[in-house]
Amino acid sequence: MSGDTVIKFLNEIILFSIFNFRKVLVINKNSSAIQLNGVTKYYGNYPAITDISFDVSLGESVGFLGPNGAGKSTTMKIITGFMPPTSGSVSIAGYDVVSESLQARRMIGYLPETVPLYTDMVVREYLYFMGKIRGMSNSKINKRIDDVIEMCGLEIYRNSIIGKLSKGFRQRLGISQAILHEPEILVLDEPTIGIDPIQVVETRDLIKNLKGNHTLIVSTHILPEASAICDRVIIIHEGEIVAIDSPDQLGNRLRGGVLIELDIKGPRKQVVKALQNLDGVRNVMRVTGEDDGTATYSVDTDQSIDVSPKLASLIVNSGWELKKLETLGMTLEEIFLKLTTTEESIKE
Repeated sequence: MSGDTVIKFLNEIILFSIFNFRKVLVINKNSSAIQLNGVTKYYGNYPAITDISFDVSLGESVGFLGPNGAGKSTTMKIITGFMPPTSGSVSIAGYDVVSESLQARRMIGYLPETVPLYTDMVVREYLYFMGKIRGMSNSKINKRIDDVIEMCGLEIYRNSIIGKLSKGFRQRLGISQAILHEPEILVLDEPTIGIDPIQVVETRDLIKNLKGNHTLIVSTHILPEASAICDRVIIIHEGEIVAIDSPDQLGNRLRGGVLIELDIKGPRKQVVKALQNLDGVRNVMRVTGEDDGTATYSVDTDQSIDVSPKLASLIVNSGWELKKLETLGMTLEEIFLKLTTTEESIKE
């Protein structure tokens, strides 16, 4: 028996123990879906993560971002009960992952970075097997298999051998097994790694469609993925949390202000002077100009003052034409680079 086969066999024994634990579990709606307090993990003398603390609310969608080797997968493994922390605590829907491990893990659907599939099984057979070891009834399994196959776009592959599926469809099958038992919480570790660009877009769309039905935490180093899927981001660097917030708020706080872009048709020198004299405006730049007298202006404003209504009133009352007023945030790429290449730290 190969090493990989032994590992898979042991994993299934663990899953059998977890999902045949018959106690009825109740989620405390006043508790966080996921809560980490001061979590540290050492591998020998090396600290993989240090003093990690954050909450994920029920129904929230959170991206867990960091460069390779930052500690993302270690954190995911601790959250899912794969291994204990060296110190600190983790709870899932109010259940401690160490002292109440079975209860906590029953709440979770987990897609690890390497999807644990049996390549000699067919898709439907594999999902049925996963349902049985999770203690689901035959009628429930059959219904949910049809549901998740349709949801994940696997209809034409339901009777296909897993080993013949492309990497992208294996990833979809991994998501299928994670949601089969309708878990409250989904933990997805690098869900689009190693698949082609078309499959990446399709997999992201699939994950976005799951947001309303599950609490979601997605570990990734692919920034557009977090922007497309998540309401809030947690950025980890060298084993420590350096930022927790929405991408827009992080951008404003890192920049120290709010950037507003306006398209205005009017005398350019007068427009610039009027904008610069407005309370809350820190700097004005004219970006482009058109032949009809319209120009695009980039206005850096104080984040403590809502300047947008004042800008609109100023332009209209001056008799100029306001064609566009748009608030611009820093891109997630800019935020990520700034936080992982400097010593800055921004948390809620």
